[in-house]
Amino acid sequence: MSQKILVVDDCRLTREITRDMLDEAGFEVVTAECALSANPLIEASPPPDLILMDVVLPDVSGDRKARRMKSREVSRTIPVVLISTKPRDELRRLARQSGADGFLQKPLSRSLLLEEINRLLSS
Repeated sequence: MSQKILVVDDCRLTREITRDMLDEAGFEVVTAECALSANPLIEASPPPDLILMDVVLPDVSGDRKARRMKSREVSRTIPVVLISTKPRDELRRLARQSGADGFLQKPLSRSLLLEEINRLLSS
């Protein structure tokens, strides 16, 4: 059974490109365009094995959503990777403060994306 990754990003093109990269790598991919629409996917059974979440979302910031997830029993153990066009130092700070497990800058590099996902899913 393939591992399930949830991609949360308000940009349709980013969701599609990321889905294609992950599909090609053998992952099952589900997507959401905002934090609110991600909730039922996070609480699904089985839940996603990993979440890629944009920092800038239309309803709640990705770092704030990650902080909430890490404080809830149902989602605490799901690895979260923040993605953004923000400068690397700012993105690193947001990831650290929110409890996210990693971060990647956009545009996403396929090799770095898969390296980060494999690192988190194998630990």
